[in-house]
Amino acid sequence: MKSESVGTPEQMSWLTGVVIAVLVLNVLDALFTLVWVRAGLAVEANSLMRDLIENNALLFVATKLGLVSLGSLLLWRQRTHPIAVVAIFGVFLAYYFVLLYHLQYSSVLIRNTLAG
Repeated sequence: MKSESVGTPEQMSWLTGVVIAVLVLNVLDALFTLVWVRAGLAVEANSLMRDLIENNALLFVATKLGLVSLGSLLLWRQRTHPIAVVAIFGVFLAYYFVLLYHLQYSSVLIRNTLAG
């Protein structure tokens, strides 16, 4: 039995935007993380990615972008299921809060640098 769509075409359009936002937020997270780790200001929290970021920045970014893109594609293909829609929004919120953390950390570094 084929499942019904969980939303209207307008809601699916919004969901498309949320998935695109996840991909953009992932790029920003990768770049911020790379800067913090390379500057010696942070350590990659994910133990599986730690070796990559320390030894091969390009491979770290490619792997991170690839994994999140594949996960997003999987969720997108299942978008007619309510659990997939909830997961898409959950991933968006997680990356949104990670970006807020990066911005807060940047703010503290800038403030401390200017205060000298």
